[in-house]
Amino acid sequence: MKAMVIDLTACTGCYSCQIGCKDEYSGNDWMPYSKPQPETGQFWLKVRQFERGKTPQLKTAYIPVPCQHCADAPCAAVCAPKAISARADGLVIIDPQKCTGCELCVPACPYGAIYYNAQFQIAQKCTGCAHIVDGTTSVKTPRCVDNCGTDAITFGEEADLKDLIAKAEVLPPNFGTAPKVRVYYIGLPKRFIAGTVYDPATKEVLIGATCTLSGDSTASIKTDDFGDFWFEGLKVGKYSLKIDGGGKTKTIDSISTDKDVALGDIPIS
Repeated sequence: MKAMVIDLTACTGCYSCQIGCKDEYSGNDWMPYSKPQPETGQFWLKVRQFERGKTPQLKTAYIPVPCQHCADAPCAAVCAPKAISARADGLVIIDPQKCTGCELCVPACPYGAIYYNAQFQIAQKCTGCAHIVDGTTSVKTPRCVDNCGTDAITFGEEADLKDLIAKAEVLPPNFGTAPKVRVYYIGLPKRFIAGTVYDPATKEVLIGATCTLSGDSTASIKTDDFGDFWFEGLKVGKYSLKIDGGGKTKTIDSISTDKDVALGDIPIS
């Protein structure tokens, strides 16, 4: 079975994978695998950008999202003409000759990876570059992999990628239970709690203040030379934060990590 591993710790958000995919399919007819992708409005591999936290504790995450090539694909389950199927190598294909354009597969995809092409009146998505994989040349890697300048995307046989897959996880779907997929991610963003500690009396940040987090995870760190602290890799849950510095103590209770938490400037007095 084919598989893809995307290492987000190596991804720089350069969008080269998205551009390579667009270049491969826009204006190019790869029948019987796919008809041309529209020049605008569709990205069969889309780099999704997320802003995490808020100023001044702000991070940006980049996650390339192609079709996840589900083993039990929800899109195939709703396809009346049976135009969607998984190949022997696991790549899920929408047959452009069988597709009737009913669009039922578009909302059925839990990853938002299927598009409707009004020109051809068919549904389209990432094919895993099956036309390249099946090609007669020595190159067997999808364009997104070939275009990645940091080697953040690896494609090959699942058995050969088992060591990478062991360190990876799957992308949570937009809804429902995650199906078994063949795209894996290393370094998917976890929650963080961050802030800047300062003394309002002196109007100076506190360097080396001890910040202790308790709750679903426990950890203790010291503020850096800018008075900042970052607790990263946290589970979703409830936390309490205790800050000790300059002979003073402050406790912040009931911190929820349903999303990343930027506490901003925290006075301790």
